Amino acid sequence: MGWIAAPEPGGVLRPGWAVIEPNPEIARKGPCAMEKGICIADLFRRENEYLGKPVLVQGWVRTRRDSKAGVTFIELNDGSCFRNLQVVAETALGEHKPTMGSVTTGSSLRVEGTVLASPGREQSIELRAHRIQVYGGADPAKYPLQKKRHSFEFLRQIAHLRPRTNTIGAVTRVRNKLSQAIHRFFQDRGFYWIHTPVITSSDCEGAGEVFRVTTLDLQKAAAALREGGNPFEEDFFGKPVYLTVSGQLQAEIYALSLGKVYTFGPTFRAENSNTSRHLAEFWMVEPEMAFYDLEDDLELAEAFLKSLAQAVLADCEEDLRFFARFVEPGVMESLDKLTREPFQVMTYGEAVEVLRKSGEPFAFPVSWGSDLQAEHERYLAEKYVGGPLAVVHFPRDLKPFYMRRNDDGKTVAAMDILVPRVGEIIGGSQREERPDVLLDQMKQKGISVEDYRWYLDLREYGSAPHAGFGLGLERMVQFVTGVANIREAIPFPRSPGSADF
Repeated sequence: MGWIAAPEPGGVLRPGWAVIEPNPEIARKGPCAMEKGICIADLFRRENEYLGKPVLVQGWVRTRRDSKAGVTFIELNDGSCFRNLQVVAETALGEHKPTMGSVTTGSSLRVEGTVLASPGREQSIELRAHRIQVYGGADPAKYPLQKKRHSFEFLRQIAHLRPRTNTIGAVTRVRNKLSQAIHRFFQDRGFYWIHTPVITSSDCEGAGEVFRVTTLDLQKAAAALREGGNPFEEDFFGKPVYLTVSGQLQAEIYALSLGKVYTFGPTFRAENSNTSRHLAEFWMVEPEMAFYDLEDDLELAEAFLKSLAQAVLADCEEDLRFFARFVEPGVMESLDKLTREPFQVMTYGEAVEVLRKSGEPFAFPVSWGSDLQAEHERYLAEKYVGGPLAVVHFPRDLKPFYMRRNDDGKTVAAMDILVPRVGEIIGGSQREERPDVLLDQMKQKGISVEDYRWYLDLREYGSAPHAGFGLGLERMVQFVTGVANIREAIPFPRSPGSADF
């Protein structure tokens, strides 16, 4: 760890530089004192206020360039924004050279200096350093993030360092803004945030693709099962339990007491799929509303997506411009279009007819009763509509037991909202509030009435029309940023065979 001081008054200075005196308030506290300083994003936002004033910044070196005139240019980033701050340091004096050797890509610095107008074209301000402290070095022979483009596959192997890259740093800021906007949307509309359990005995989707949670000795449990016993009676909870695939059913409990609620947290699915669309752990936001029907549900979902798009357009412009330039051209235009134009709506039957007549060579044939695949969803959103599309009223056999049966007896009051590049981004429905119909659907789907007696009770005691939907945060991040693989949309992706970090 070392310090670099600016030249004393009368030393060699770059043309246009002023003589900088050390900040006495900072100097008084000593070289080891930790100060809050100012984040680089705030420095750029309020650059006129800081021009000519001493500041303290801290961050990591992205690049370093040395001129023949004995001046070092350091690109410093602290993660608060996309832009780097150019730090200009005088290194002509030989006594400073040993310390400057520690200022390498990846090293962390504390820099005291004065904000000046920059003569360069790529930045409006720069920081003339009069003191630099190297907190921690990074051996350039070993540090894996050098100044070049790295593949996403490589970056996933170094997930502890990939947030320092332009792409993952920008994705993280967008994800944070979306999370903030999700809470603001629902809180501003009188919803209550319900913390639903991560460990549950229910499989909301009824698909059986769940992670089992147990404290049992697996070999002994397997032996007991072979002998016809029930080893789960000796398990921690006394019965089989799983990591949740959805907080919806528990949210319905509170919706039928408090009116409007939402959940927002991690969910899990043990689907052995290694595609760019699937994760084993992902975040879901799931609102549930009493006294809502399918039309109300769709109206809220549209307002929700528009609100999220408006939030990132307003607060993440710099990051979005990066994505538009290097990841997905037109991403900002698609977000702007989403905010301005009403969503189109068609029934499942109409969607099937459009697909059948499209002439597209789909890998999966389309007919009434078949599930819509990603290629079908993207065709409808990207080519047929050219924007968001809501598909409603799906065959009952394709959907879970809790969705409200329509009067035709063949379909349910369900909706999928499709967007370009991603496909389905929201799935929802009006919930079945009639106890006799719900019981019939549970039996047809093979759902245990005993295990879901509490769910039936909600229909026996003050049942009411209600509806809800779920949005996968990672798919929303994909849509906003344009990243093709969902594993770039979450800090630590979990997928089959991958649970590092």
